[in-house]
Amino acid sequence: MGQCYGKNVCASEDDVDENGAVAVARAATPVVKEGTTPARPSASSPWPSPYPHGTASPLPAGVSPSAARSTPRRFFRRPFPPPSPAKHIKASLAKRLGSAKPKEGPIPEDGGGGEGGETERQLDRSFGYGKNFGAKYELGKEVGRGHFGHTCSAIAKKGDIKGQLVAVKIISKAKMTTPIAIEDVRREVKILKALSGHANMVKFYDSCEDALNVYIVMELCEGGELLDRILSRGGRYTEEDAKVILVQILSVVSFCHLQGVVHRDLKPENFLFSTNDENSPMKIIDFGLSDFIRPDERLNDIVGSAYYVAPEVLHRSYSMEADIWSIGIIAYILLCGSRPFWARTESGIFRAVLRVDPTFDDSPWPSTSPQAKDFVKRLLNKDYRKRMTAAQALTHPWLHDVKATVPLDILIYKLVKLYLRATPFKRSALKALSKALNEDEFIYIRSQFQLLEPNKDGRVSVENFRMALLRRATDAMKDSRVLDILNVLEPLSYRKMDFEEFCAAAISPYQLEALETWGQIATSAFNHFERDGNRVISVDELAQELNLTRSSRFILHDWIRPDDGKLSFLGYTKFLHGVSIRSSRARHC
Repeated sequence: MGQCYGKNVCASEDDVDENGAVAVARAATPVVKEGTTPARPSASSPWPSPYPHGTASPLPAGVSPSAARSTPRRFFRRPFPPPSPAKHIKASLAKRLGSAKPKEGPIPEDGGGGEGGETERQLDRSFGYGKNFGAKYELGKEVGRGHFGHTCSAIAKKGDIKGQLVAVKIISKAKMTTPIAIEDVRREVKILKALSGHANMVKFYDSCEDALNVYIVMELCEGGELLDRILSRGGRYTEEDAKVILVQILSVVSFCHLQGVVHRDLKPENFLFSTNDENSPMKIIDFGLSDFIRPDERLNDIVGSAYYVAPEVLHRSYSMEADIWSIGIIAYILLCGSRPFWARTESGIFRAVLRVDPTFDDSPWPSTSPQAKDFVKRLLNKDYRKRMTAAQALTHPWLHDVKATVPLDILIYKLVKLYLRATPFKRSALKALSKALNEDEFIYIRSQFQLLEPNKDGRVSVENFRMALLRRATDAMKDSRVLDILNVLEPLSYRKMDFEEFCAAAISPYQLEALETWGQIATSAFNHFERDGNRVISVDELAQELNLTRSSRFILHDWIRPDDGKLSFLGYTKFLHGVSIRSSRARHC
């Protein structure tokens, strides 16, 4: 009792022991990685979190606990050896290297083999960081150890933080055997330095190096992990207390996403409390797997922790929405004390993530408020296009009483870009949809419009969009090239957008379709469209609107009413989403 537990979901026979029990070790969900993103690969970074865990270590004296902890285990009569988290990765490496069995030991981050060798000798392990670590900091005890380094507490001897206790992540240069590993360290430091300053972001103080190590100096959080707090509360939070936690998570993640940074390893172990005080603020840590991402970019490397990985990550095409899925997993755990997807092995977890829907039937979900369940469901939608963003989640009705500050959302820029590129007919369809929105949806849109600081005439231009971004920009935006999105908003240089048109531009039909009230919204929107925008349209013209090839136009015949040649209700709802060539061919087959 008193632990988070895992539900036996979609576990295959090899996930079950001879007694029929399904087991998962606390350390059996490490960071996993497979493949790389073209031009900007990123490798797994199993360096520990630089913070003490606040619980007595069960390990023998002198042995430091691994900081790569995961959701807690279930205990059985006899222990199970933890399954290899890299089994499928090793298999792919064996195939790539042309050997039946890859070498034992650390998995090469670039898929290459060999120890030492010419490539390793030629690596430039000079980072350009300060060389005076010993003069500035006095190292204390070790508080964690990982594959590539260890973490110690330290006291600053000089500078603005003189006398302050800090955490120092010490990364061995000898273990940086590939260019990817070196780039990972550079990127982690760059991200920490750029984003430091948000109330829920761990503070970055300094980076140093010598011939042997790289030292990353950060804020020392002594309040323990969010996971430990969940356990101390008997495995779950009350709704009111969960709101406080989730608002902090959403706030800092929305900040990261606006800067063009995707974390890729969000889990309770990577949120720490500054102090042991019950109301201590929470900090996000461990950006070793994080990356910069352009507004329209898709990543394809499998990276993260198994229990929290999004379906689209496993499909090798994902963006910031993958972080939202991970927040949904955290929210599910906070509210009910169990994981929505569970199996003994990594492959079993992945199968559950891809094939199984989270259950909201078991206790305590029946006694949980409908708004709380809706909140979690809108984060854990397997279609990433239908998930809320972090900024949108902060305006969800379940969080209204918290009165959280709503940040600027990069999604608005993406949607306005699509609206400006749309045809007049598509804009009419979106305007009709905007007239059917309920007040809950308007809260988000109205807050985003106000963040653009409309002119005295109540309208916004491209300059409003530009200044809203620049006022919130950090150095991270340079690497993620977020500001490039302003180039596609140039049509607003010649005209302005009032609130009514902004509403039409700032809505996503996919997200609205995820609402339980979508049927009512769509019906009301179609009625508006019939009065104000529906017109006679041919199959050929509709195909041009949707940019379909001639061979794919057969699917459009059901969209147009034969009696008057206008879009039917089915055609209207389908037209809002658009049709891809792939989906049209699949339907034809």
